[in-house]
Amino acid sequence: MMARAEVAARPASIEAGKAAAIELARISKSFQSRIGRVDALDGIDLVVRSQEFLCIIGPSGCGKSTILSIIAGLVAPTEGEVSINGMAVAEARAAHQIGLVFQDAVLLPWRTVTENVELPLEVLKVPKRERRRQARQILELVKLDGFERRFPHELSGGMRQRLGIARALSFDPQILLMDEPFGALDAITRDKMTLELLKIWEQRQKTVVFVTHSIAEAVLLSDRVVVMSPRPGRIHTIIENPLPRPRTLTIRDDPGFISLSRRLRELLEAE
Repeated sequence: MMARAEVAARPASIEAGKAAAIELARISKSFQSRIGRVDALDGIDLVVRSQEFLCIIGPSGCGKSTILSIIAGLVAPTEGEVSINGMAVAEARAAHQIGLVFQDAVLLPWRTVTENVELPLEVLKVPKRERRRQARQILELVKLDGFERRFPHELSGGMRQRLGIARALSFDPQILLMDEPFGALDAITRDKMTLELLKIWEQRQKTVVFVTHSIAEAVLLSDRVVVMSPRPGRIHTIIENPLPRPRTLTIRDDPGFISLSRRLRELLEAE
């Protein structure tokens, strides 16, 4: 059953009339391990609205990353159905509607910044001139213009993550799935990357599903926050985020930010 929203206010960016970009219906997932069956997810019902920024938080091992993998088509659910913009996952992948960003940017060390961004476009057989044009545009968006000929080992951790985001955006997917992309960064770089991601989302109007362990990150970024229960993962609560946009780091001093952060922490501690 769909969890109720605990905060009544509805931000303009996710008004009730928005179309559904992602629909998960009765999703369960079990794995076989050497010690027996592991139930990772149990009965997940979730609708992600078009152009929404949805964050998922929960205790370690509750299935947050598994949800992303199922949406991306990397893992098949044991039970249930997934719909992406009204299509099956395989159709959505074939239509190049899904981009992925992981905690490790998984860059090819022998390719330059531009060549890493161009990789998905090469797979799609986009002509070289058009690949270069799109790569330049994306690198400007993530503020890596000027580093086109550098190699990944010549970049800082934050720059490598920006490059990972650029590569995921290179073919203009409608949906961006992000699995703790800033988890390995130091606090200052993480703050900078969070603000950069907000700007990219506002400019590109993507649907984003973002997994994080950081309550502050979830509150700063999200339109809604999904709170997961321990394994087998279930949706405990979905909380609407009423904080106004655009947001900057100063919003962390706002009473509404503090109140929502406290509520999420209480939910996680109770779990």
